[in-house]
Amino acid sequence: MSDARFDAAALQGRTAHTMFGIVSAVDPVNHAVKVRIQPENVETGWIPDAGGVHAGDLRIACPSSPGTHVVLQPVEGDGEHLVVTGCVFDTVVMAPVSPLTGAVAQPGELLVKGGCGFPPVSSSGSVGTSSAGAGWLHVGPSGVAAGAGNARIVLKDGEISFSVGGTGMTLTSAGLTVSGGDVRTDQHSLNEHVHLLGSQKTEGPLG
Repeated sequence: MSDARFDAAALQGRTAHTMFGIVSAVDPVNHAVKVRIQPENVETGWIPDAGGVHAGDLRIACPSSPGTHVVLQPVEGDGEHLVVTGCVFDTVVMAPVSPLTGAVAQPGELLVKGGCGFPPVSSSGSVGTSSAGAGWLHVGPSGVAAGAGNARIVLKDGEISFSVGGTGMTLTSAGLTVSGGDVRTDQHSLNEHVHLLGSQKTEGPLG
């Protein structure tokens, strides 16, 4: 009997219990995955990926990526019927760092960050290239922040701020403050508009 068949037979005959695995293939349409069960490295068939899923009136879908470290649980104690119930971080694929705080999410916070790079899927241990323009969301006790690339919006009690590159805008009960840029409509510029009388081009507003 080959090593692979021996491992498969041993896996089928053992007592069903919660185990770890590595995602080897993904079917996003059916939200299913194939997983290599560890440490035997035996691949399952297509099984449900329930991690990060909400399937009611509000639906949330977050398919696992190949190489993701997942937790498998047997359905009703049947070792041949498994379901992915969650993902775990490890020494290679670590928790994301928030663009807002420069740190990982702390207790009482929620951080969602896209474009972190696919987990390693080969023995080389290389991690996929992350995307600098990917979206992110950080919810914490002091407010909510979201962004993509060099664009960012932060909502706090009594304040909403927007920034794109070096231009920023802050809205509070005191009014609207703009820094590092111009205010433009489809016809006029605040910094470079022309007065009707005298036809004089102005610089930035005074006072």
